[in-house]
Order: sequence, then C-alpha cells, then structure tokens
Amino acid sequence: MMKRLTAALAAAMMLATVSANAAGTIPLAMAQQVDVNGAPLAGCLLSFYVAGTPASPQNAFSDFGLTQALPNPMSCDQTGRIPMFWLADGLIHVRLTDSTGLQIIDTTMQVLGPSSGGGGGGGTVDPTTILATGDLKVKYGTGPLAGFVRANGLTIGNGTCGCSERANSDAQSLFVYLYNADPNLAVSGGRTGNALNDFNSSKQLTLPDWRGRALAALDDMGNSAAGRLTATYFGTSATVLGAAGGNQNHTQTIGEMPAHSHANTLTDPGHTHTGGGLGVPSFSGQPVSVGSGAAGQGVNGITTLSTNTTGVTINNVSAGGGAAFPTVPPMMLATVYVKL
Repeated sequence: MMKRLTAALAAAMMLATVSANAAGTIPLAMAQQVDVNGAPLAGCLLSFYVAGTPASPQNAFSDFGLTQALPNPMSCDQTGRIPMFWLADGLIHVRLTDSTGLQIIDTTMQVLGPSSGGGGGGGTVDPTTILATGDLKVKYGTGPLAGFVRANGLTIGNGTCGCSERANSDAQSLFVYLYNADPNLAVSGGRTGNALNDFNSSKQLTLPDWRGRALAALDDMGNSAAGRLTATYFGTSATVLGAAGGNQNHTQTIGEMPAHSHANTLTDPGHTHTGGGLGVPSFSGQPVSVGSGAAGQGVNGITTLSTNTTGVTINNVSAGGGAAFPTVPPMMLATVYVKL
C-alpha cells in the first residue's frame, strides 16, 4: 500500500513545478515543454533508453501496472504537453527533442516508479551522459562501443537504412546533430533540409572521417582567424568545420630549396702545345696559297697548326634523388568515437 501511495504522490508532484519535485522524479509527464523563446514545443518527441546503454530502447507505459506500452518515442500534443506515462523503477536514459529532432534534453534520471520503496543508496550518474551528442571520445581500442559510433567515414541512419556503421533508431540524435552542424557531410539521395524527415526516410548520413588524421582546432573558433593554420600550407580553408588537409610526406620543389651554390671543380694536370706558329714567306708581288698538309708541315711557305688535347676537365658536382620526405610527427594511434 505504501508503495502505491508513494507512486501516486510522485504522479501528483509531477504536475507541480520542477523545484517542488521530490528527488529522483521525472518532471515531464503532463508538463508543457517550451523552446528558448517560451513557445510550446508542438510535436516534440520523448524517447527512453536503458541507462548506460542508450542503444537499447526502454518502454514507457500508459498504465500503473506497466502492461500497456506506449510508442517510443512519445509525441507531445500541439501545446507541447507530454501525456502521462509510467516507467519501471530505477535509472533510465531520457531524450527530448523538438519536432525536427533537435535535442533539448539528453540525460539519465532516477525514476520513482510504481514499485519504488523510496530507499537510498547507489549512484545515479550514468557515465555515458558525461558526453553530449556529437562529442568526441578517444579510446584505446578498435571495436564498436555502446552509445557511440566510430568517426570512420561510414554511414548512420535508422533501422532500415542499411547503413555501414550504425543502423538503429538510437542514431537519430547524432544524425540530426551532424546534419545541422556540418552541411558538407554527404546524405544519400540528397538533403531535403529537414534532418528528422531524412532520418525517417532511411537516408544514410556519412560520418566525419578521422582515419589516419590528427585532431586540430579551427583557426578562428568564433574569433578572427589566428593565421596559425592557413590554406597556403594546410591545403584548404582552416576555418571550415570538418575540413581535412595536410599530407604525411612532401616532395620539395626547386623554389622551396634554400639558396645555395654547387661545388664546381676545375682540374688541369698540365699540357703543352707543339708545332704551332704561322710562318709567311716574303714573296714580293706573288699570291700566297694555302694547301693541305700534315700538322707542322709547310705548304707553299705556310706552316699549319697542330692540335693537342689539353687535359682540362670541369666537374659540376650534384647529389640527391628528389624523393619525398616524411612530415609526420611522433604519434600513437587509438580510435575516435562520436557520441550518439
């Protein structure tokens, strides 16, 4: 009897203000939800998941005995009011979004359910809610992780999307978040502009691809660009979310080389010229003709020149092969995950 009275009291307190709620109750049933401007969240969606495992939906019920399951997610009416619901006693993961899937609440709560004895003890913190949807987590491992997907360039979507990384209803919040945060992420069949509609249409959204990449901050982050990372060297704009640039190696061009001189050498082991000279006899009024003949042999009084090898050599010394050189700093590898 006390348990039923406690549950009834909890239901009544849910109709009061948040500050009046007993510890552990969920102030959502029969409560009107509004946006930041105070307008009712008509058509908002409330989903329930197993605490610590947001990938696993958990039922809410319309009856006190927990026999008549409600849709998951539940829909708000046109006034933004969530219908009355009952949950099993314990921790539960709660996610509230507007009608387009934009996240409003995403947390774990302590439920004061029909069987609650009001006993204390035990923690009420769901470790998976320390991070919000879209947050990055680095883990020293390689496999799938409950509540997360890997940032590997594969796709996510609903349970019928045939996606390569995650095909499940629990991908809705991340699908909507990434859809709105980065318009450059590919969506199969194109974007309609409504993330939730595209999710419900079984479209696939491509995840950010951190394979083989280090993490760097945007060059502006709400401020003016710092100029520490520019398109000249990064290869693309460093103020665009998700932009990828840089290379693991580089082949230097001539213009990138430092100004320098090559070591030229000139060697002459010594030599002599022989048989040279041009002798012209004196013939008054007579023409002089030059004929052919061996070197040093006079022909018609003309002495021809001889030819010798000088032995002089000039060497232009060069080295190097022009191969690409590494530009990778020391690093160690792990897996980057994104929270659902």
